Amino acid sequence: MPEKKEREIFPLHLSRALGQSNLYRMADERQTYTMDEALVDIGFGKFQILVLAYAGMGWVSEAMEMMLLSFVGPAVQAEWNLSSNKESLITSAVFAGMLVGAYSWGIVSDNYGRRKGFLITAMITSGAGFLSALAPNYSTLIVIRCLVGMGLGGGPVLLSWFLEFVPAPNRGTWMVIFQAFWTVGTIFEASLAWIVMPWLGWRWLLALSAIPTSFLLIFYGKTPESPRYLCMKGRTSEALQVLETIARLNQTKLPSGILVSDRQVERGNDLSSELEDTHLLSPRKHENGSPNTSDRDVQQVPTLFMLLSTKLLRSTLLLWVVFFGNAFSYYGLVLLSSELSGGRSKCGPMEVGLAKSQDVSYRDVFITSFAEIPGLLVSAAMVDRVGRKFSMSSMFFLGFLFLFPLAFHQPEGLTTPLLFGARICITATFTIVYIYAPEIYPTSVRTTGVGVASAVARIGGMICPLVAVSLVHGCHQTASIVLFETVILVSGICVLLFPFETSGCVLSDDISSLRCSRVTIGLPTIDGTP
Repeated sequence: MPEKKEREIFPLHLSRALGQSNLYRMADERQTYTMDEALVDIGFGKFQILVLAYAGMGWVSEAMEMMLLSFVGPAVQAEWNLSSNKESLITSAVFAGMLVGAYSWGIVSDNYGRRKGFLITAMITSGAGFLSALAPNYSTLIVIRCLVGMGLGGGPVLLSWFLEFVPAPNRGTWMVIFQAFWTVGTIFEASLAWIVMPWLGWRWLLALSAIPTSFLLIFYGKTPESPRYLCMKGRTSEALQVLETIARLNQTKLPSGILVSDRQVERGNDLSSELEDTHLLSPRKHENGSPNTSDRDVQQVPTLFMLLSTKLLRSTLLLWVVFFGNAFSYYGLVLLSSELSGGRSKCGPMEVGLAKSQDVSYRDVFITSFAEIPGLLVSAAMVDRVGRKFSMSSMFFLGFLFLFPLAFHQPEGLTTPLLFGARICITATFTIVYIYAPEIYPTSVRTTGVGVASAVARIGGMICPLVAVSLVHGCHQTASIVLFETVILVSGICVLLFPFETSGCVLSDDISSLRCSRVTIGLPTIDGTP
């Protein structure tokens, strides 16, 4: 009889939500643990390595698709006798698709799960990638490459998915390692283009570059949903199953107690009140899956508007500027590597030595691609030691100095090293901002926030070939470099204005719990006492 009374104080909906077979015993002990505490106890091991490999393959494929724009544009221009504006439109079409995809897939993954988000993007990217190799004319190529861009816009979904499996203490280092897959993709694509383009042409390069995305579809069935996303959605039992799988593969153990979401912790004693005062609640409503008032209020607010709420407005606007500046500078440097090589920076006749400059272009792009390796090493050395903000701002300002001499015509022997140095700096800033952005947003809007910021970056990438590179074509190299310098300087200043440093902070689940807090050694109990 006493056992029956004890069980009556636990409503069925709470038992299901917590998903613990020993709920009644643990509630008496009143011990709880959060997702961040669970991940810290489990550690980074075999499971996360497999997640890293899968997400990294998606990052490699996106880097390859972006890198090939440097090679396909000039080749298509020569084959179809296109104007410079039409050549630039091939690149801009991809960025236009990414602009739409980055926002769309962010919303899908925040509302329906990370797995669904990157499944759709992989299907579109691989399918359209192969079809673009068969494009019969310019108009068809533009449309299909725009579809490829829509698929590539889902890159931030894989980024957030991997991030949500990583323990807080060394998150910066592992995210830099994740970003290394982008560098692998750029170097591999530059090597592939150097081999394929002279012998097989641009169609084969497009087809071969679409292969890595196909691996995401092959291994999709083995991927788990993000436990942080599941916990945020109230599917705690499913989140616990994923955590148990991680612990088993990593040969570690979960903390003792009950898994609770950040939202429950933020509500203070709400969970305790549910245990002690269940007569004030209606169990039948919860059994039917009705969300509580606070959850419902959050769900009624459009995700995009949540990014512009009071707590996130400053961060969102500054991130948009920094993402725009990063993309504009990064893709500009990639394109300038070929535009300023082979004597083209002197604005002489394009026909002079054009045939023999092709190999030089591949060589210089290949060389500057290796600048991303020291850029990653710099990021790894700084990101957890001096913080995200100082790392980004210092690299922006250093990149400004590297690029300044190119405002004037320089010999080719000096142009490539200067572009190499600037590429190191912008690679570092791009790497770190992709760490900072998902950390500053809560789980409820993380992929949408990073997706929209990434969409703004695509605007920068879309404008870059139309404006900056066109200035070089028009013998306005100084104006082009001054434009790059202005964008880089403004981006560095915006980094200094970011609201707080996220290094070592736990990830928040919703806007109400948005703050920088760190995992403590002791586990908090259900009433919030250590």
